[in-house]
Amino acid sequence: MTTIAANLQAIKDRIARACAMCARNPDSVSLLAVSKTFGADAVLDAARAGQRLFGENYIQEAVQKMADVALQHPPQLVWHCIGPIQSNKTQLVAQHFDWAHTVDRAKIARRLNDQRPPQLPPLQVCIQVNVDGGATKSGLPVQEAVALAREAAQLPRLRLRGVMSIPDPLPDFDAQLAVHQRVRAAFDAIAAALPANHSGFDTLSLGMTADLEAAICAGSTLVRVGSGVFGARHYPPGG
Repeated sequence: MTTIAANLQAIKDRIARACAMCARNPDSVSLLAVSKTFGADAVLDAARAGQRLFGENYIQEAVQKMADVALQHPPQLVWHCIGPIQSNKTQLVAQHFDWAHTVDRAKIARRLNDQRPPQLPPLQVCIQVNVDGGATKSGLPVQEAVALAREAAQLPRLRLRGVMSIPDPLPDFDAQLAVHQRVRAAFDAIAAALPANHSGFDTLSLGMTADLEAAICAGSTLVRVGSGVFGARHYPPGG
């Protein structure tokens, strides 16, 4: 077993223990392996161990990585954009990714919709909410997120799936749980505000390597784990 395969199993075991702690079915929580800064070989190693969902923050790096991975003809992988989306990058996201977690402006949602190729299925999107940060932190307060969700739900080339959040790191389980429960409350508020005929709003993208247990106990359906799977990252200067 490779190191990445062993790490994947260890994270899956943590997910299972967290689900047992809060009486949830482990199958209700998916693992997104965050492969930013790691190369195609690391993705392929994880894919050979059965991982199918991969998250990327840096859009141009990700598109090249997807092409490099595809040359090896792996099983079908699902690519999630979990980094900030600037207007000049929406076309790359719309053309190459399956999911976008970080929609936080109507302009971005409309551009993703308009640039999604018609031969591809709708882009799966989450609204990024901010329940604990200041004005410079990515994500929307709840009421603004509700308004954006209502608009995104009407765009035909998008499928609104849920909410994503990146709370600031906290030192212990109780503090983590409290802020994660605020994200869950935001998810519930948005779900209640959507049209009655909107289906598939089912994804709470919440929790990372350090806090996945608290996120799962708050209701996360998808945890984003990078270092816990691939090891410590080494960023390039300025990256």
